[in-house]
Amino acid sequence: QEQLVESGGGLVQAGGSLRLSCSASAPTTSTYAMGWFRQAPGKEREFVTSIGGSDYNTYYADSVKGRFTISRNKDTMYLQMSSLKPEDTAIYYCATGNRWPASRAYDYPYWGQGIQVTVSS
Repeated sequence: QEQLVESGGGLVQAGGSLRLSCSASAPTTSTYAMGWFRQAPGKEREFVTSIGGSDYNTYYADSVKGRFTISRNKDTMYLQMSSLKPEDTAIYYCATGNRWPASRAYDYPYWGQGIQVTVSS
């Protein structure tokens, strides 16, 4: 059973940066795709970015292209967020699964508990 734990969230001013991490407990995650999603209050969960398990190809939502960077080291994934905007405020979730490419929530059977990111204006 995959278990994912996010860390690194918090409060930051607009224009600032944060780095999120997601650690997976099972070694099989090193071959799985991993992704980040976010959910703001009153909104649906949305795709942010994903990275492949073998080729490390990456995909980004248009809203974060050029500002966010996803990376991974086997079963640990990172999200470097720069030039943050108040509209980036959300709970950020990491997820993993064996489908690729994968940009939909239902592509991922395993999820972390989520971590709050708040960007003040």
